[in-house]
Amino acid sequence: MTNYTAPIRDIRFVLEHVTPLRELTALPAFAHADPDLVAGLLEEAGRFSSQAIAPTNRDGDAHGARLEGDRVVLPASFKRVYDQYVEAGWGTLQHPTEFGGGGFPLLVANAVKETINSANLAFSLGPLLTTGAVYLLTNHGSEEQQQTYLPKMVTGEWAGTMNLTEPQAGSDVGAVTTRAVPADDGTYRITGQKIYITFGEHDLTENIVHLVLARLPDAPPGTKGISLFIVPKFLVNADGSLGERNDVTAVSLEHKLGIHASPTCVMAYGEQGDGAVGYLVGEPNTGMRGMFTMMNDARLGVGIQGLAIAERAYQQALDYAQERRQGRGPGSEPGAQSPIIEHADVRRMLLTMKANIEAMRALCYANAHALDLAHGSDDPVVRDRQQKLADLLTPLSKAWCTDLGVEMTSLAIQVHGGMGYVEETGVAQHFLDARIAPIYEGTNGIQALDLVGRKLPYDGGAYVKGFLADVRATVDGLPDALEGMGAHLADALDAVQEATDWIFAHRDQPNDVFAGATPYLRMFATVVGGWLLARGAAGAHQALGSGDTAAFGEDFLQAKLTTANFFAEQTLPTVRGLLPSVTAGADDLYALTPAQLAP
Repeated sequence: MTNYTAPIRDIRFVLEHVTPLRELTALPAFAHADPDLVAGLLEEAGRFSSQAIAPTNRDGDAHGARLEGDRVVLPASFKRVYDQYVEAGWGTLQHPTEFGGGGFPLLVANAVKETINSANLAFSLGPLLTTGAVYLLTNHGSEEQQQTYLPKMVTGEWAGTMNLTEPQAGSDVGAVTTRAVPADDGTYRITGQKIYITFGEHDLTENIVHLVLARLPDAPPGTKGISLFIVPKFLVNADGSLGERNDVTAVSLEHKLGIHASPTCVMAYGEQGDGAVGYLVGEPNTGMRGMFTMMNDARLGVGIQGLAIAERAYQQALDYAQERRQGRGPGSEPGAQSPIIEHADVRRMLLTMKANIEAMRALCYANAHALDLAHGSDDPVVRDRQQKLADLLTPLSKAWCTDLGVEMTSLAIQVHGGMGYVEETGVAQHFLDARIAPIYEGTNGIQALDLVGRKLPYDGGAYVKGFLADVRATVDGLPDALEGMGAHLADALDAVQEATDWIFAHRDQPNDVFAGATPYLRMFATVVGGWLLARGAAGAHQALGSGDTAAFGEDFLQAKLTTANFFAEQTLPTVRGLLPSVTAGADDLYALTPAQLAP
């Protein structure tokens, strides 16, 4: 199984030419994140991910998580490397300094997270949810709750989880039935069962802080009647030490297609007595507001998982293609066997992977960049505009990048041929691990509905109109040498504009709009990916033209031009082909009865 090498030069290129870090370090909140410091940090993160975490990936898949009584035991390699992760402070980067965080931009923190996700996707899920839990409590917790839980959660000494799903309440969160009954001491007693709880129980940390959705007595129905509670595995004493075990138990683990070392738990609350002790976060019946803060952070984090697992699979496919000899390549001597990288179709698959990975990286980083500006700028106009940009990009990051994560890991198997389908090469693990990402944190169909139903209508449609105008400005401003790239991007942009106009014209027919939401998201995200690659290509072209190649190297910059051009020629034309799927309406979807759908 091929070792993982963190793509630090590719990451630095995005931070320089696509999502400029300098725009963030100009803000007082991020002034300390100077380029030299960030460069050194990224190098060290890449080393840690490649040398310490990556070797645990295969071990984790082979041994998985085990339930022993009421304890979940992870592979010993996970505990060892998690302790190193905490000691090095990698989980603290983006969090507030008052709780022991580094106060770095999310852009930088997410670049580090990319390398950790590539190194071991199953391992990364624990820190992903802890980060989201910290973010939730930072924004919605009381001062006492923040002081009690955040210092240990920021360091990673304590973990956090998200508890939404129940057997009857998956995507329909409003169907949650877990109960919360007020106690005389100001706490609540939580009773119920939650399913699919990632890292709901494990042996990596001394405490686990569960964030649980539940209903108070006489709460209104649906999502308007949901409240949010902190339910720690161990209660916390007034001096910060751990007290007695709470009535929270993992009663089973799911047997999954992939991410075998990530424990997916069925959690029981209050089965041993009167209920688990819980603490209300925010006001009663406002739980979804707090949980959406965590979910949106997780959605971008999951998008990065799609990027990261594709990068890991690509590296393995590239190595294999250079080592495996089969058939004669162009210009080879008769009877000779060439490395399969010499064959045109293998080249096509490798470049397809590379181009899509670079587009995904640019999109996820642009999303984080917008969030940093939304939170760090002193200008309220900038904050509003950048928050809307982040809101627009989030469903694209989550859905497009996780769909592509599955597609690119599948291509990596194809590059390996038959060897990719057997376990010993290890490439199949990436495909199996990637498959969950389009499902959790809101299925990708839900992301598409969010895009067309909530994000496009911002400012009566004026915001998305302005955004598409910004993309058009990039096309118009490309140098003559990139004219062909610009032409493909312009045509794809025209198709997205047609689709967008159709959606607005049919808003009184929501079923027709929703029927085309998924292909529309694919169109929109592909154009955004092409737009960001074009921005990077313009930066590479300028550096080559001026001779300013020392930072990245001439070959590297030339490769950026070729990769962006390949995406423009090979992928952007698919956008127009999706237009009829967007505008077809829902008639055919409902033309057959369930009986007619049956064989």
